Order: sequence, then C-alpha cells, then structure tokens
Amino acid sequence: MDEMAGRSVGIIALMERAGWAVARAIRARFAPCRVLVLCGPGNNGGDGHVAARYLERAGWPVQVALLAPPREGGPAAEAAARFSGRRVEFSAENAARADLVVDAIFGAGLDRAPSDTVMAVLRASRRLVAVDLPSFVNGLTGAVLAERPPYEVSVTFVRPKPGHVLYPGRTLCGEVVCADIGMPSDCIAHAQPRIFLNRPGLWSIPAMTAQDHKYSRGVVSLCAGRVMPGATRLAAAGARASGAGLVRISAGVSAEAYRLGAPGLVIDDAPLEALLEDTRRNVWLCGPGLTPDEVEDTLPLLVASKKCVLADAGALGWAAGAPEKLRGVSVITPHIGEFTRLFGAPGDDLVCAVRSAAGRIGAVVLLKGAVSVIAAPDGRVALNDHASPALATAGSGDTLAGVIGTLLAAGMPHWDAACAGAWLHGEAGLRAGNWPIVEALDAHLGDARAEAIDQARRLSCETDNLAVKRRA
Repeated sequence: MDEMAGRSVGIIALMERAGWAVARAIRARFAPCRVLVLCGPGNNGGDGHVAARYLERAGWPVQVALLAPPREGGPAAEAAARFSGRRVEFSAENAARADLVVDAIFGAGLDRAPSDTVMAVLRASRRLVAVDLPSFVNGLTGAVLAERPPYEVSVTFVRPKPGHVLYPGRTLCGEVVCADIGMPSDCIAHAQPRIFLNRPGLWSIPAMTAQDHKYSRGVVSLCAGRVMPGATRLAAAGARASGAGLVRISAGVSAEAYRLGAPGLVIDDAPLEALLEDTRRNVWLCGPGLTPDEVEDTLPLLVASKKCVLADAGALGWAAGAPEKLRGVSVITPHIGEFTRLFGAPGDDLVCAVRSAAGRIGAVVLLKGAVSVIAAPDGRVALNDHASPALATAGSGDTLAGVIGTLLAAGMPHWDAACAGAWLHGEAGLRAGNWPIVEALDAHLGDARAEAIDQARRLSCETDNLAVKRRA
C-alpha cells in the first residue's frame, strides 16, 4: 500500500468515528425526529454523511442536502457513497420542514462569510447542531462572520477549537461536545499545538513541603503609590493570600501610611536603589496605584537591575503608545483598554494580536477579559475561560497581579505563572459567589491553589495509569 493510500484509509476511519460521534450526541439529546443534514464538499461534509447513515440505521427519518459534490476519489466522496438514503435540494424550504438541521457544511475552516444561499438555509432552520463549529464562526478567532441564532449543540473532535472558547463565537456554539475519535497520539504530537486551553496540567504549581521557609516560597516586592495606595495594598494582599513567603512594599516617603495596614506586610522606607541590592528580592510588581511619574522613577531601575518585573496598571499607562518602554519586564497584564493604548486595537483576532504584542516587547502578555488570552514571546498561547463575571469589579486586576507575583517568586516560568495565576484568580472568583467585593477573593485563593495542585496530581496519576495499561 503506498503512502497516499494509507493516509486516505486513516482519514476515512477517523471520518467514520467522527460521524458516529455526531450521531451519538444527537441521539443522546433529542427524541427521534425529521433530520436534514447539510453537507459541504469537504471532510466536514463527509462527517455529515456518516452521521446521517448512523441516524438512519437507528430508525430516524433522515435526508441529506448537498451544497456541492465532494472531490471525486477523496474520503468525503467515499463517505457520501456509503449513504444510500434520501437526498433533497439544498434549500431554505427543505430546512424549514425539518425538525432538526445538522450543519456539516464548512466546520472550522472558513474565514469569510458563507454565501447568501448558505445563510438563507441556516436561517430557515428551527433547531441546529454543528459538526465541529457553526459554518459562520471562524475556528481560529471566534469571529462571527454572519448573523444567525445560536446552535443547540456543537460536536467537535480531539480538542476544542479556539472558536469554541473565544467570544463572540462561543455564544453561538451551544453545548460543546468534544469527542475522542482515536486520533493517533503521534499525529497530535506532530501537529505541535501552540494554542492551549488553560487548565492545571498545562502548568504545575509548587506544593508546600515540610522544609519550606519564607524565602523558599518566595519574596514578592511592590513599588508603592502615594495617590492610590489601595491598589498597591490589594496586590500585596493577593500575593499573601496565594502563598507568598514574604511580601514587602517599597513605600519611600509614604512608609508611615502603609504601616497602618496589614501586620504581615514589611514596609520599606529605604531608597529603591538600596533595596535592589538584596538578591533574595528578585520579583517586583510595578504599576498598581502608581502615577506615570512614579513609574518613571521605579520601572527603569527595576529593569536595569535585571529583576523579574510584572508591569500593570500605571506602568501600562506610562508606556501608552510606546510599548518598547516595557522591554525588559517579564509579564504585563493589560485589560482591553490598556492593550489598545499600548499596541492599538486588537481587531477580531485576539490570539494573533496578543501573540504579536508578546513578541514585540519580549514579555508574557496576559490580556484580561471574559476569556483571557495569555501569550509568550515564543508564540505559545493559552485561553483562560475559567472565571466568573464576579471578577468584573475594581481592584480585581490588582489581586491578579499579586497572585502572579507569588507564582513567579516561587520559581515558575513566566508564561506558566501567568497561566496559573489567571486560573487561580478565576477559581477564587467562582468560589466567592455572586457580587463579592474584591477583598473577598483573598479568602478563596488558598483553596484555589490547593485545588489546582490536586487537579494536576490527579491528571498525572491518570496519565501514568494509561501508560501502564498501554505497556501491558
């Protein structure tokens, strides 16, 4: 068997499993009804033909409408030939007659709006299920290419696509079912994915040990602001609550005011240049509560001292329109307004924009939002949807900065620390319930960290067990 024939057989086998997964998901969620499967000319249409065949075999009344014939001799053509049921015209009238319409037209691959003919058929459909993704949602960006009411279910394969996770596309996908179709692990490895869903296991948080002390857990230092001390205090509290060994605030002439705060904080009044000589204080937060002048007096010194610096809030405003001023920092955590003032409007493709920004300044960029996008300078991206609308409150970003500072101080790599910090912050928001004030998040950060460690440990055990089974 030649190489191309072997590859074709592999695709056909995967197509069979994908179509079966679609049919199974439909049967689990809907009572038997009249189904119309809309099939495009590519492999997505091949999946649709397989699903139609399995639904018909189960006794469901099924029709297939073909947008265009598949390429002769390809796997989609073979899947189409195996369906011997009824075919009807690809029309809005036929879609309106069906109780359930399966969209297997384009899937995740389309980056432009479908034709008016396609959209008329989809808009005439009463209930919709997508094979992979709705055909008008961009699989890479989540952009909605044409307006259409939401689908009830989207059945995807192997891994979710960015379009399932990113807004606004995720609002139209309905329930996302991710089916294991037996994709060979070497194929997944060969693909070398660069976009990840942010979960424990993607990174590992250091657990406590009996030999820990405050310096092994890490020191987080903050530059204090005179005008908005609350932001600095919130960041410091987030660092303490998430497990920092020691949190110190460089307050200068404002030291007396900060000493009225939490007793566990160390307040320094010495000049910043002197504090930077302490080699145990490698991680610094610069920006929460700071004015542009205060940033000008501190951030260049931190960068020149080769410290690990997280820049947020005031530091991002200081560099607005000139992001190269942030070169030398390790992590920045802008919201969409700060990002736009730094790098320009991101447009529809947030992943591309944040990835480009990270490469431009040589630092990890965490764009905060309903789905946070976290990019490393080497091109890796994580999408964090593990969060709660409860985090949409003033000061929440300061807490996040403190959490990431703790993880950096614990020795985590920069991108890992940003990803883990976003997840812990989101978990604390989920645990805090409805309408919490930002200080309430601190009470849940310890449990969030313990949950992340436990989930990563369980995942590691499951992987080890599967490896033993495979070897057996």
